[in-house]
Amino acid sequence: MTNPDIHLAGLFAADLPPARDHAFQAEVLAALARRRLYADLGRLSAGCALAGGLLAVVAPAVSPVLMALAQAFAPAGITMGAGAIILWMNLEPSPDWSA
Repeated sequence: MTNPDIHLAGLFAADLPPARDHAFQAEVLAALARRRLYADLGRLSAGCALAGGLLAVVAPAVSPVLMALAQAFAPAGITMGAGAIILWMNLEPSPDWSA
């Protein structure tokens, strides 16, 4: 290289993007994902605890109604379940399904 080429290379070096550290980026993204996971787990745990507490409070009042509905709809549920089992047992795979 000649002297002007070295000078130009020095000028262009200031405009080059910085070097990337892929291991550092992976660690930062993993830490971010871990933080989001813990936040989601906390929200879900709190929601489940709240729903369980609400169900425990409401269950004695709702239980007689649910028992009456279960007895009323039991024949329909059994019939629909048996029909679903019969349909499932008689399904034939279409010829274009690859095995």
